[in-house]
Amino acid sequence: MMPEVNGQDQSNDVSSKASIEGHLGSGCRIGHFAVIGPGAQIGDGCRVEANCVVGAGAVLSACCVLHAGAVIGESVVLGDAVEVFPSATVGRHPSGALATARPASAEQKVNIGSQCSIGAHVTIYYGVEIGEGTLIGDGASIREGARIGSRCIISRCVTLNYDVLIGDDVKIMDSTHITGGAVIGDGVFISMLVATVNDNHPTAPLRDTERLAGPEIRARAVIGGGATLLPGVVVGEEAVVAAGAVVTRDVAAGSTVMGVPARPRQ
Repeated sequence: MMPEVNGQDQSNDVSSKASIEGHLGSGCRIGHFAVIGPGAQIGDGCRVEANCVVGAGAVLSACCVLHAGAVIGESVVLGDAVEVFPSATVGRHPSGALATARPASAEQKVNIGSQCSIGAHVTIYYGVEIGEGTLIGDGASIREGARIGSRCIISRCVTLNYDVLIGDDVKIMDSTHITGGAVIGDGVFISMLVATVNDNHPTAPLRDTERLAGPEIRARAVIGGGATLLPGVVVGEEAVVAAGAVVTRDVAAGSTVMGVPARPRQ
């Protein structure tokens, strides 16, 4: 273990222009104008590049990398070897103003599993949990209450609304929207530009939320590009929804549906 001089571990490379109020492990690199808040814990071998912010009480486990401009909110926990790319925000407070159908609130914590990759310009709200080895693509948005399993791909510009539940080994491709309250089982594949919705009465009073029901996509189902899933539908295990289909009713396990509205393949 390297000796400390004036309280500073000499194995660390810390810019004189950084602001450090938390604790650094050994072998850390801290860039210009980085801010490490009070009570934050930076594990051994971490790299925090220029203009990053690590909030009070946050934890970066060993060998994490924060690229320039990344923001880690208060009380966020990153597992070992998590990489956060430029200008991503992990730990944002939700705010619905007066415009949303449900009050926007979340417990002030985020847990990111080991060896995850968080892309550039990603926004992850408070109240989110992500399993190990998951990739979050550039520009994705993950709202409060989301639970994402291990070894998933949430690709570029995917939006996950509030309280979405996603199993392990799920792949969701570019620019797809997963609506609030949706449930996605293990091993599901969802192609690009898929739309899921949870409200058949969008002009109803804002606080009338009991009508909201996201779709459920069960294990190992496949959803083709550009498909639309309407509120409350269930896509059964290993079912296939063809590209461009509009699913208005439940899809039986193992079946293939196509068309507008979607019907079983003859």
